[in-house]
Amino acid sequence: MAKHTRKIVQCTWGVLTNAWVKGFLPGMAALYQGPLKHFCVPGMNCYSCPGALGACPIGSLQAVLNERHRRFPFYVLGFLLAVGAFVGRFICGWLCLFGLIQELLYKIPTPKLKIPERVDHALRYMKYVILVVLVIALPLLFRSQYGAGEPFFCKYLCPVGTLEGGVPQVLLNDVLRPTLGWLFRWKMLILILCILASIFIYRPFCKYMCPLGAFYSLFQKISIIRVKVDKASCTGCGACRRACGMGVDPHKNPNSAECIRCGECMRACSKSALSFTGAGKEIHFGKKKVKKDKGVHQQKQKGVCS
Repeated sequence: MAKHTRKIVQCTWGVLTNAWVKGFLPGMAALYQGPLKHFCVPGMNCYSCPGALGACPIGSLQAVLNERHRRFPFYVLGFLLAVGAFVGRFICGWLCLFGLIQELLYKIPTPKLKIPERVDHALRYMKYVILVVLVIALPLLFRSQYGAGEPFFCKYLCPVGTLEGGVPQVLLNDVLRPTLGWLFRWKMLILILCILASIFIYRPFCKYMCPLGAFYSLFQKISIIRVKVDKASCTGCGACRRACGMGVDPHKNPNSAECIRCGECMRACSKSALSFTGAGKEIHFGKKKVKKDKGVHQQKQKGVCS
């Protein structure tokens, strides 16, 4: 797997899904409202981004749940189930533009912050709480005096919407600036904190806050595309664990709910013991399968890492 292939894919996908150039022209306040906007994209991509051609699945789910006349979100939920069942969190590692932004921020040369394991473990559950409470429960149950709900996650928390939608809209439209109030300042504070955290912690939004990642993680162990460890080739050297920014040990739990299937563990493995599997076949990146020889077998017996 080429070193920068994944980032190229992320950038390309980001451009393709935000290719409405007219939306970025000053004074062009109207968002794209063509037929593509009725379809969800698989990753976090704000509906209000000036260039967005598709809809964010989390925003779409809330939009259906908070309607005045409640109805079941057949399309959105079906879409999410299909993507999750097919690839799990592969979307997080390969198509999420906000994930790429966090990764690039983390490359800024600064001392990195290591969250204590117990604290980190507890914080990882926060994204599931956000999914259940802010994305589903409150939009579904809370009703205003007009009978409609509110998109609580998008409105009060989502830094993706602020970065991709709120900030560009304010910069491009002078008429919006005098109307800014406490809510925009609050969302900007969350965005700034998320950006600062990304410099010191690898993909903090993905680890602790992203409801879409939380949903897809439920399918990690049953999705069609999965990660496989070849026990015969693995020497237990720990290179895959050290390469994983998400804190996963692929050797022990290759399909962890926290794995974003970025493939960095596969690049780090000198024995090509890790691979993606799909439709019953192994998919190897960058290196040919390394055959286990007697020397490696003897080293494994002695517990020596190679």
